[in-house]
Order: sequence, then C-alpha cells, then structure tokens
Amino acid sequence: MNGLSVSELCCLFCCPPCPSRIAAKLAFLPPEPTYAMVPEPEPVGSTSSLRGGTAGRWKLHLTDRADFQYAQRELDTIEVFLTKSGRGNRVGCMYIRCVPGARFTVLFSHGNAVDLGQMSSFYIGLGTRINCNIFSYDYSGYGVSTGKPSEKNLYADIDAAWQALRTSIEKVSKITSPVLIIHGTEDEVIDFSHGLALYERCPKAVEPLWVEGAGHNDIELYSQYLERLRKFISQELTSQRN
Repeated sequence: MNGLSVSELCCLFCCPPCPSRIAAKLAFLPPEPTYAMVPEPEPVGSTSSLRGGTAGRWKLHLTDRADFQYAQRELDTIEVFLTKSGRGNRVGCMYIRCVPGARFTVLFSHGNAVDLGQMSSFYIGLGTRINCNIFSYDYSGYGVSTGKPSEKNLYADIDAAWQALRTSIEKVSKITSPVLIIHGTEDEVIDFSHGLALYERCPKAVEPLWVEGAGHNDIELYSQYLERLRKFISQELTSQRN
C-alpha cells in the first residue's frame, strides 16, 4: 500500500467494489517492465537447451530501471524465451546457468512487485551460493508476459513455466530416428551436462561425440567434428534406412 495516491486508492476499492478484484489488485502490483526480449537470429546448427511454445531465439535487454547491468560473460549464462499458458497468455521465462554441471534447477516464483529484470542479479547470486541453476518466469501482466494479474492466471503461469522447464528433455524420448549428439566439454553457453542428459534419455542415440576442450562457438573447428558427422551420414543413417 505504500506510495499509493488517493486516486489510486479510490480506483482500488471502488472500481468496481468486487471482493475478488480488490484482492487481485492488492495481491498483484506489477512494476513498469525493467527488461525486454529482443529476437535474434538462430545460429546455424545450434539448438537451445530450453524452448517454450513460441519459436525463435531471444536476447535479454535490461532497461535503466533494472537494478543491475551485466557484462557479456554474465549475459551468456542467461537464457530467455517465451511460452504460452493454458489461458492463452504469453509467459516470459528466464533460465540462468549459475553453476557448470549443476545437478538441480530451482523453479523460483518471485514476489508481487518485481519482474525478471529486477530479480536476475539475485538469481545469479542465489544459484552460485546453493550450487543450482535457476529457472523463473513472470506472471501475467508482469514484464513481457501478457494478460492481467489474477489468481487463475497465476496458476496457469506457473504450470506453463513448469512444463517449459521439463520438456527440453522429455521430448527426446519420442524421437524414432537415429540421433547423433555432439557437445563440447567446455561449452560456456549450454553446459556439457545437457548433452549428457539428452544422450541418456534418447532411445535412438548413436555413439556421441564429446569434443574435449571445445566451447559453444568453436566446436566445428575440431577435426573430429567433421569426421564424426561423415560417419553418421554415410554409415549410421544409411543402415537405418536399409
């Protein structure tokens, strides 16, 4: 209630005098957005570790209202994307790879007067201290999420976030064609543990290629990368078709 003007108080309780709407207005106090998601081209041959119900790759842009601005090294650990809730709202999601090889990811629901832009620096610090990655989302009407804040939308928002967090990994079990997984052990953008998890869950995975020392953007410079692709195309895919 701190900081509300008389006119805002009148609007809160009198427009209209409906208990459920009054409760919603008291419970949800979305700030002016402190960030934006800017579309960027999808790199050739790359895949995102997490992806919601909308296509494309997004880049985090923090406004002057955000509490903290990041160096490129920190931005490389943050993945943002959009998914859609069961009530039709677009939900902004943020996944922060705080710790390389982390065994757990915390699904974090933030408070009622902040958005992902304000919380991101806290998430980085929290994940680093508890040795976990952090996944969070914005409620309807917060940040880039569409719709209006309400109890029903809140339930749909967290369900959409939970489904988005689970499905990079669950869809792979339904693949019926041969799959070659190649991953650099020093990937600074998508941790090597993601490649291992995909390989373990993919029923049609052939022998993977773990490129020792390769990062996210230089893996194709290693000779074994091209050699392994040639073998996959000329032998393993051919045998599957026969």
